[in-house]
Amino acid sequence: MTKPFISLNIGGKLLPLHTPVVMAILNITPDSFFSKSRLKGQEAISKRVEEVLAQGASILDIGGYSSRPGASDVPESEELRRVLGALEVIRSRYGDVTVSIDTFRSHIAEEAVKQFGPCIINDITAGEGDSRMAKIVARYHLPYVIMHMRGTPDTMQQHCSYSDVTEELLDYFTHRINKLHQQGIYNLILDPGFGFAKTGTQNFELLNGLHRFHVFGLPILAGISRKSMIYRSLNITPEEALNGTTALHTECLRQGVHILRVHDVSEAMEVIKLYKTLPSWTSSI
Repeated sequence: MTKPFISLNIGGKLLPLHTPVVMAILNITPDSFFSKSRLKGQEAISKRVEEVLAQGASILDIGGYSSRPGASDVPESEELRRVLGALEVIRSRYGDVTVSIDTFRSHIAEEAVKQFGPCIINDITAGEGDSRMAKIVARYHLPYVIMHMRGTPDTMQQHCSYSDVTEELLDYFTHRINKLHQQGIYNLILDPGFGFAKTGTQNFELLNGLHRFHVFGLPILAGISRKSMIYRSLNITPEEALNGTTALHTECLRQGVHILRVHDVSEAMEVIKLYKTLPSWTSSI
């Protein structure tokens, strides 16, 4: 069966997703769960951007607010300072690369677009954390990553009760997509939210049923890089979880994921390159 053509429109520039792409994590935070991903200062940001672009990243995902389990709140003014500072470095030194802003705050999204041009908005609350976010996304015609989460980063692990996690997420996205369509938003990407209000077992159940989300006809993003579903299962640390991440990235691709959100770009690109050599991939093109 031929794969459907799926792409993102970012300010008139198309990013094809027929072949899976890599989104590189740029944590402009002091408390992200993977310590080696934390970037402080312009030179550290610039060096990291240069590195991941050379390794093949298609999207840079800038986060100024840690969403790890139990994370503390960050004042909006501080998140804005972090995000705009990183965007200043990226736009001045690397031009028109595709950028994603990892935020649930509409003011952060709007200022980023006003000052630095069109980008993807990556919202862990799918617009439920800030009722104004949908208006901003619609006004500027931005691609919008909607993720499933219950509660907040500080409370989400208290909300892991599901009768069937995959079925309930399918129902959630059905209602959320319809709501966003009513507000004029169609350029959507789905993120099931691995590790967000899900137990370890539920994360693996969700991964096993990820192919079912193709019913929406939208790009699917998977963010499993070095997460607890890997390192707790293996009784290791996030710093030791690269091999496990690579193994599960292979399953993500088998399930038809379009975007891998990762800490380790080179290794993720190798997974994609090898996966594309399989007869099951080439016969479906």
